[in-house]
Formats: sequence, structure tokens, C-alpha cells
Amino acid sequence: MTAFARRARASAGRMHPELSLVSYTLLGHLEERDGCRATDLAAHYALDKSTVSRQVSALERAGLVERRPDPDDQRVQVLHLTEAGRQILAQVTRRRRAAFRERLADWEEGDLVRFAAYLERYNARPDTGGDEDAG
Repeated sequence: MTAFARRARASAGRMHPELSLVSYTLLGHLEERDGCRATDLAAHYALDKSTVSRQVSALERAGLVERRPDPDDQRVQVLHLTEAGRQILAQVTRRRRAAFRERLADWEEGDLVRFAAYLERYNARPDTGGDEDAG
């Protein structure tokens, strides 16, 4: 798992030099949710609010994310992708998919089916918020 995580970080850097794996992940979450509050990002990823704030500020400075008032509560700011953010996310997503297709091109069908099943099983397990991944 450590090697997988290391490769994912390195791959993100190659996909777009200005976009870290964390940035890519946050942009993907914002796209999937069609926007959300920074506190929701922090809660979802179990991160400190200041960490998310720094990441969001960098994405805002890069013109990839913008804050808009929540239509239901004007005091609340909701983060949304800008058009530039959508374009970069789409570009990185296309490149990542192409890289995965290339890497898995010589795998046998049965291996791909088992791999997909293992990933589904792994992702289906609820996050308990514990340290089971630390060891």
C-alpha cells in the first residue's frame, strides 16, 4: 500500500506539474459534490481545517476554485470549481486513465476482474477513522 501511495503521488506530479495529489483529490471532490464548504472537505478527509484552508487558498490563487455564497445561507461560503479548474481536472483525469490503461494493457482478463473486485471490496469497507492503515 505504501508503494501504491508513493506511485500515486509521483503520478499526480507528472500529470500536471502544478497539481499535487491532494489538490487533484480536492478538485475531484468539489466536482463530484458540485461544490461544498471547506469544513465539509476537512471532515470528509479527516484533515485539520487549517490544512484544508492552505490547500484551498492555493487552489484559489491558481484560479481553479472560487467561493460563492450558499443560496440557502448567505453567511456560508461554498467552494466551486472555476472553468479553469474543470479543464485541468478533466485533463489530468484523461491522462490518468490513459496511464492506467497502458499499465494494465497486458493483464489477463481474469486478473483485471479479480483486481477490480478487490478494489471494490477495499473501497466498500467503511472508514472507521482508526489507525488500521498506520501499521
